[in-house]
Amino acid sequence: MKVTFCCTGTKPEPWLDGLRSALPGAEVSVWEPGAPQADYAVVWAPPQQFMDEQSKLKALFNIGAGVDGLMKLRLPPNAKVVRLDDAGMSVQMAEYVTQAVIRHFRELDGYESDMRQGQWKFRKPHMRADFPVGIMGLGVLGERVAKALSVFEFPVRGWSRSPKQIDGIHTFSGNEGFNDFLHGTRILVNLLPLTPETENIINRSTLQQLLPGAYVINVARGAHLVDEDLIAMIEQGHVAGATLDVFRTEPLPADHPFWKIPQITLTPHTSARTLRDESIAQIAGKVAAMSRGEAVKGMVDPQRGY
Repeated sequence: MKVTFCCTGTKPEPWLDGLRSALPGAEVSVWEPGAPQADYAVVWAPPQQFMDEQSKLKALFNIGAGVDGLMKLRLPPNAKVVRLDDAGMSVQMAEYVTQAVIRHFRELDGYESDMRQGQWKFRKPHMRADFPVGIMGLGVLGERVAKALSVFEFPVRGWSRSPKQIDGIHTFSGNEGFNDFLHGTRILVNLLPLTPETENIINRSTLQQLLPGAYVINVARGAHLVDEDLIAMIEQGHVAGATLDVFRTEPLPADHPFWKIPQITLTPHTSARTLRDESIAQIAGKVAAMSRGEAVKGMVDPQRGY
């Protein structure tokens, strides 16, 4: 069995050592142009040349949560795309989104600003019932976030493409449920996969349907958000602010207006990082299972894009 590693911007040695240890019978190597054909590939942002040369791959294992970049490439004819089920990402995402929700709800940015100015004063507490949180995308990450927020007794709503039931979460689905979902949401959290259908989904029309004083948390992909529409809605006062971890261009260009808007909190795509050891264990287990002809979780539907 041959496993090739092609992850742009990733130091290969720790991954190679881990994969060799987890798959002692496999030949694991870094891909280089002209390399021999492999059976399985561990990838992140591989070039098209890799796909063209590795035409006999049986499966591609993506080390990030999103596969949108991979699905834009021309893939080997028989290769299955397999995403990570969790690998430690869901708890990180729950941490990140929960702190962003609570920081906004408790006005902690305001308190911090007051204290820096030497002002000791209080703000009127908000009621959780007035801050329903709506989560777009109820996959592994979205469900974990929804359950984490419900612990803090926020009203939690969820929207997904197909119907899904989660205890304690008011769920909506499909185009017919989208507007109803938005109308009862004040804090909007985006955890959708990026597909042609979801690109630009956070636009002026979507934002206008949220409750007044809305807040946006985008931890999925930058292309879900129409930047200009968010800025306009903040300037008009309908949206109070946002926490953004993902952007159309990364790193975020120095001249992007987001940098100068105080109501927007920015982080450098760090809401849920790939944890190497957990990812290696999961990938190795799936490679071994597939080599035995067994089904594995996380298979990507090429038609749906996730």
